[in-house]
Amino acid sequence: MEHAPATEIASIQTALLAKFFRGFGDPIRLRILRLLLERGELTVGQIADATGEAQPKVSHHLACLRWCGYVFTRNEGRTTFNSVRDPLVVQMIELAAQLVAKSGKYIDACQRIDKEAP
Repeated sequence: MEHAPATEIASIQTALLAKFFRGFGDPIRLRILRLLLERGELTVGQIADATGEAQPKVSHHLACLRWCGYVFTRNEGRTTFNSVRDPLVVQMIELAAQLVAKSGKYIDACQRIDKEAP
């Protein structure tokens, strides 16, 4: 069996890591995660009410969070409850909040993050 060069492996890992961060990168998904961390298990309707977002939009973002393994669902009869799947998600959000507390003014002022590279 032939092995991939280290640079190819690093490139694949970097691309996967970037995709990982995009999972956290949408404001609605981040609000959903923070809400689940604060309140515990919630239904789609409860999340929609708390965030002020439409239920279909919340369902769409929850599907992404479940697909990425950040959120777990539990069925009780006809009701589905959502919760944070892994305590590392909690640590990621807490660490990010600490970094933003230190560098938030620079991040806010950055005009390059949302622009395509030339």
